[in-house]
Amino acid sequence: MMESTLEQHLDDTMKNPAVVGVLCTDQQGHNLGCRGSLSDEHGGVVSVLAKQAAALTRDPTDSPTVCLESESGNILVRTHGTITVAVHKIAS
Repeated sequence: MMESTLEQHLDDTMKNPAVVGVLCTDQQGHNLGCRGSLSDEHGGVVSVLAKQAAALTRDPTDSPTVCLESESGNILVRTHGTITVAVHKIAS
């Protein structure tokens, strides 16, 4: 049940013209689903980035967003509960 909901969410996210990739991982960095420019191989990196960012904040309830900026666009990484989501947006 949850898997189909996640798949639908990934599809809906990709409908945004600015979004070229989306990836969801669990806390171990295992890929739960991905679309576009973000693939299986990115799961571990995405998971580690989110963990390292959380370690920088003093508030344990805070869930920081990591933003990787480049000429071609931005990748936003954020943890929601036990799932980490990365969204690749092209520069507008």
